[in-house]
Amino acid sequence: MAGSIKIRASVSGDMAEVKCLITHPMEPGNRKDKTTGADIATKFITDVTAEVNGKVVLAGNMSAAVSKNPFLSFKAPAKSGDKVKITWKDNAGETDSEEAAIA
Repeated sequence: MAGSIKIRASVSGDMAEVKCLITHPMEPGNRKDKTTGADIATKFITDVTAEVNGKVVLAGNMSAAVSKNPFLSFKAPAKSGDKVKITWKDNAGETDSEEAAIA
């Protein structure tokens, strides 16, 4: 799912506020397709990590209980020009990552 992450990051003092939106269906597996009646397969993000200049500042797990297109926001020590990288992996083995400069 290349291009599934949008990142905005800005610095205030010595802390950066990072906001990211991940485009992902986050399907819990208990629904049926309205047209065909077939079960919709479970598909959800299991792991998320955030790095600033290669150092992990956030690592977390998600489950099927998280809504579609999850939004994450966190603060981490950084300065303008540092790089933030967000990476996710889902239960189907798909993964994506995106990097952005902190403004």
